[in-house]
Amino acid sequence: MNDLADRPQTRREFNNKWSGANFRRQARGSFVNKSRSAAFWSGRRPAVTNNWGGSEFSGRQYWAFHNYQRQWHDSGWWHQHCGDRIVFVTVYSQPFPFYFDAGYWYPAWGYYPDSYYPYDGPIYGYNDLPPDEVIANVQTQLFNEGYYDGPIDGILGPDTRVAIADYQADHGLAVTAAIDEPTVESLGLV
Repeated sequence: MNDLADRPQTRREFNNKWSGANFRRQARGSFVNKSRSAAFWSGRRPAVTNNWGGSEFSGRQYWAFHNYQRQWHDSGWWHQHCGDRIVFVTVYSQPFPFYFDAGYWYPAWGYYPDSYYPYDGPIYGYNDLPPDEVIANVQTQLFNEGYYDGPIDGILGPDTRVAIADYQADHGLAVTAAIDEPTVESLGLV
């Protein structure tokens, strides 16, 4: 698509209906997916629960979500155990470390003791791209297909997560609201 006029209408209205129908408000402004697969803060910090039960989440492509647990270690531990598999992504003018393991990027919790991570969960990695480039590519594809109308900033924030969930629901994928292998493949990025 070369012209913005050719771009499909954005899905904001559908996103609002979808999130209203599929999420219930929790204490302190968070939302929990009624299927119990994902949780969202209403603010700038989406979070992922690790309750990935159900047949739609079976298979190797969801292993990272089934097994994800935060690991808190200081920078020395991260360098000793992950060394060259750590990258730093700048978000809100702060560097945030991520480590790569088994095809996914994960936040390296504790590398900087007081860091804020905009997203807590696995991000499927492909073509040796760092996590912010993976996110920006997903945002671009979602924008081109009319699901996302926010900034292409490489930040996996609430608007991007809702657009991903919307896309997944429309394409018969398990609704994880995360950048998983089936979603990246469906978007044609690999």
